[in-house]
Amino acid sequence: MLFGTQSMMKFAWDNYKLYALGKNELRPLTKNGHIGNMFGGLRGATVIDALDTLYIMELEEEFQEAKKWVEKSFDLNVNGEASLFEVNIRYVGGLLAAYYLTGEEMFKSKALELGEKLLPAFNTPTGIPRGVINLGSGMSWSWGWASAGSSILAEFGTLHLEFLHLTELSGNPVFTEKVMNIRKVLNRIEKPQGLYPNFLSPVTGNWVQHHVSIGGLGDSFYEYLIKSWLMSDKRDAEAKKMYNDALEAIEKHLVKKSAGGLTYIAEWRGGILDHKMGHLACFSGGMIALGAEHAGGEQKQQYMDLAAEITHTCHESYSRSDTKLGPEAFRFDSGTEATATRLSERYYILRPEVVESYLYMWRLTHDPKYRQWGWEVVQALEKHCRVEAGYSGIRDVYTTTPTHDNMQQSFFLAETLKYLYLLFCEDDVLSLEDWVFNTEAHPLPVNHTNFKAKASVH
Repeated sequence: MLFGTQSMMKFAWDNYKLYALGKNELRPLTKNGHIGNMFGGLRGATVIDALDTLYIMELEEEFQEAKKWVEKSFDLNVNGEASLFEVNIRYVGGLLAAYYLTGEEMFKSKALELGEKLLPAFNTPTGIPRGVINLGSGMSWSWGWASAGSSILAEFGTLHLEFLHLTELSGNPVFTEKVMNIRKVLNRIEKPQGLYPNFLSPVTGNWVQHHVSIGGLGDSFYEYLIKSWLMSDKRDAEAKKMYNDALEAIEKHLVKKSAGGLTYIAEWRGGILDHKMGHLACFSGGMIALGAEHAGGEQKQQYMDLAAEITHTCHESYSRSDTKLGPEAFRFDSGTEATATRLSERYYILRPEVVESYLYMWRLTHDPKYRQWGWEVVQALEKHCRVEAGYSGIRDVYTTTPTHDNMQQSFFLAETLKYLYLLFCEDDVLSLEDWVFNTEAHPLPVNHTNFKAKASVH
């Protein structure tokens, strides 16, 4: 008998396999595949993202189907513009996790081959990589929409975990050197009020404007600081210090309490606060709890409380909607609290960040409400996002007759369903002592000197 989240995963995978195998994502309403332009000609994003989830959930047959596709059909000789960040977190992260869980050499060699193709992005005056790379020619450039040819904090700040493992597996120090250099640039540069703005010039090494966010454009940079320290078996003191200092500045300048008593993290635009929180920023409850676990004395309780309050606020953004799914962004101004006020922010695209925080809060406190909240999400997904041939995002969480967006995101299989499954597992399934999750929920082993990667998964 398949448990709830396993059968959801099987349904999502079976429909992808049936209608879109080899494309990047399934379009479940039109029953066809979507390629998209983030991956530079790479295909099979859903396959690579789903590998470890299928394996962990013991969906053996489905895992073998996915593995076979990677072996036979995953082509790395592509030509097209790829997001360095997305290729790293989904493809490199997914392949590394599959290798560490199974010990299959094929996953390792593909991860290393792909890692090599990302290196030319770092050929800039500062060594801060550009955001877009042609995987065939090695040409790289900055996103057209990014402020004045700048690189984005969350993008160049979310390479560290994977690149250290690429060095570990290849013996080639270049991957570690590239990401350590990014850290050097960030340590050297003046930070406004101790905060890290979202845009940095890869040419001058200066901030391009002073917009700070723990949501999109900033988010996973902070997560990778505390996780770098944990992954190093708590030896990487520099990462821990950078995390502590950043969190202190965030707490001082961005954490606010609403009139109704909800704690949230505002965005900062050149010193002026924008009282909104993105769904993406809801990962931070889990991150702060993970860091609090390792803080001293009073600070531990203070940060656990903050983590619980932020997770509660994110839960409110779900419970205050008619579908019980949360909007892309929600505000705390002019009497509104934890709800989206703009039509353009009312959508839900199967995002994982809120259930991610539920998982960390459950593992670190065992308060049963987190499982209860997770189960509410399972029910809401089944009710509003499940369609005949897969799962689809919805355009407005405030109506119970939602319009579907016809997209089953690869991260739904990599993250949302994995975090929900782990929330109901025993703590030793991918224990937080032995594994660190990359920002796409791909587990990478903690570097215990004697740790054998095929540690207890089941």
